[in-house]
Amino acid sequence: MAFSSDEFSLVSYSGNGFHIWHYKSSGDALNTIDAAGYFNDKVSEINVGDVIFIYASNGFGITTVVSNDGSAVDTADIVSMTTDSR
Repeated sequence: MAFSSDEFSLVSYSGNGFHIWHYKSSGDALNTIDAAGYFNDKVSEINVGDVIFIYASNGFGITTVVSNDGSAVDTADIVSMTTDSR
């Protein structure tokens, strides 16, 4: 599968460039979403330091944006927040 803009939504905007996002994947696992460049389609909206809550095919996780050079987005390793084996 691939990133779906329809499943990416803004949860909160602080007014100083910091965002909290939510992403629900239709089929990708956390390790797939964790790959550099997964969120490149939102390069013009995502800022370094933004937080992304993720609902994946195999559980829940949270990550932060560590780089955005205007053409590529990279996130920190996803911290899993689930213990089941969905």
